[in-house]
Amino acid sequence: MRTPSPAIPATSAAFSAVLLVLLTVLVPFSALSAWVDLEIDDTDRYVAAVSPLASDPAVQNTVADLVTEEAMRQIDLGPLQDTVREFLHGTVRSFTTTEAFQNAWDTANRAAHKAVAAALDGDSGQPVTIDLAPVIDQAKQDLVRDGVPFADQIPVERTEITVLGPGQADDLRNSFRWLRYCSIWPAVATLVLLVLVVGLATVRRGLRAGLWATATVGAGFVLGAIVLRVLVAVARSRVLDEVPGSDRDAAAAVFDALTASLRTTVWAVTAVGAVLLVGAVSARVLLRRGRSPAGVR
Repeated sequence: MRTPSPAIPATSAAFSAVLLVLLTVLVPFSALSAWVDLEIDDTDRYVAAVSPLASDPAVQNTVADLVTEEAMRQIDLGPLQDTVREFLHGTVRSFTTTEAFQNAWDTANRAAHKAVAAALDGDSGQPVTIDLAPVIDQAKQDLVRDGVPFADQIPVERTEITVLGPGQADDLRNSFRWLRYCSIWPAVATLVLLVLVVGLATVRRGLRAGLWATATVGAGFVLGAIVLRVLVAVARSRVLDEVPGSDRDAAAAVFDALTASLRTTVWAVTAVGAVLLVGAVSARVLLRRGRSPAGVR
C-alpha cells in the first residue's frame, strides 16, 4: 500500500489556516462596507431604519424632556413653575404617541441624514446630531390648536440630540471613507473567492478535499461573524461613552436601530457557517464510513 505523502496534510493545514484568517477579516469587512453603502449612505433606508424609534420610550422621553426644558426657559410662574413643568411634560409626552409626531420624526431624520453624511465626510470634529426643530414645530402647532396652556411659549429653534460625539466622529471618519469607497465589492470578492477555493479543491483533489475546504469556509464564516458582533458591541460602548448623559438613552436607541441589519447579518452568517461546517464534516464522516467496509478483511 502506498504511504500518503506527509506534505499533503501540512499543505492542507497551512491552506486552511490562511483561509480562516482571510475569512475572519473579510466577513466583517464585507458586512460593514455593504452596510455603509446600502444603509448609511441611502437616505430612504436610513430613515426607514430609524423611523420605528418614534415609538421608542427612550426617544419619546428625551423629546418630551427637551421640549419641556426649552419651553420652561420662556416661562416664569414662581411657585407654580414645577406644576406647569409637569403638566407640559405630560402633554408633550402624549403628543409623542401620535401620528403627527411620527411624521415629524421622519422629517427630522431625513434632514439629519444629510448632517450625518456631512459629518462623516468632514475634516474636523463635529458631533453627529438629530435636530428636533421639525418635531418641536409640529408639537407646538398641535398643542396650540388643542388649547394647551403655555404651548405658544414653546420656542422653535435648533434643539439637538447627540448620537455621535466629535471625538468618535473623527475616529470613525477615515474608516467610513474606506468602507464607502469599497462599497459592496469586498462581499462580492469574498463569495467569488469561496466558490473558487471549494471548486478548485474539489476538481484538483476530489470530493473529500472539497468537503474539507467547505468545512474551513464554514468555520471562517462563524469566526468572522463573531468578530463582526464584537466590533459592533465595542463601537456601541465607545460611541455612548462620549454622548451626554441626557441624550444617552436616545443615542443608544438610534445606534441599535442603525446597526440592526448588522446584527441580523451576524446571525445569518453564523447560521450559514454552521450549516456548511456541520454538513461538510458529517459528509466526510459518512464518506469515510461508506468506504471502510471495503478495507475490512
